[in-house]
Amino acid sequence: MEEEIRRLRMPLSEGDALSLRAGDMVLLDGEITITAGLPTHHRIVEVAEGRREAPRDLHGGSLFHLGSYSRETEGGGFEVLYMNPTTSTRFNPLMPGLIRHFGLRAVGGKGGLDAACVAALREVGGVYLSFVGGGAPLLSDAIRAVVSVDWNDLVSHYRLVTLRVEELGPLTVGIDAHGNSLYGSLSETAAARMPEIMAGLARARAEAEAEAEGSA
Repeated sequence: MEEEIRRLRMPLSEGDALSLRAGDMVLLDGEITITAGLPTHHRIVEVAEGRREAPRDLHGGSLFHLGSYSRETEGGGFEVLYMNPTTSTRFNPLMPGLIRHFGLRAVGGKGGLDAACVAALREVGGVYLSFVGGGAPLLSDAIRAVVSVDWNDLVSHYRLVTLRVEELGPLTVGIDAHGNSLYGSLSETAAARMPEIMAGLARARAEAEAEAEGSA
């Protein structure tokens, strides 16, 4: 049976976020905010702490770990030529605070987030959406307009960019708003299998050594 892919409007509503389950597939329409920069995240932390003015309101919105290659156009415009996910785990120490302060309904990237982030998402009713690494052409085709570009003193893929997208995805719900994480489940499964795997390797090594001694 073919899996249903849900099409959702961004910013994600509370009801839509709570209705999703880890493993669901989605397409996104509407406005998303992206950056791939650790310095950018530090600036957002400063915004949350009241030490920097916010370039735009992030409350109840999204923050996706997507890098972009952009160029300025005539008349002071800005064109995003492509975007591609970066690894979210780089931002693990900062994300719980940002998720809670801004009440982020949707974060995402590739590689997932840690248990502290899972707990924060559960508290605010937010989800983590997993983007396919190397899927730049597919993701870039979903861009319909550049809504805003902030912190232009940073290199292009570190800037805070808000885009209007249509049918962005398909994306996988890697962490849902109920505390379920595909990444956590995979880690637990791998850890449970590790003794069996190590025992198998030890047996194979012993057999190889015995065979080598027998043919000597």
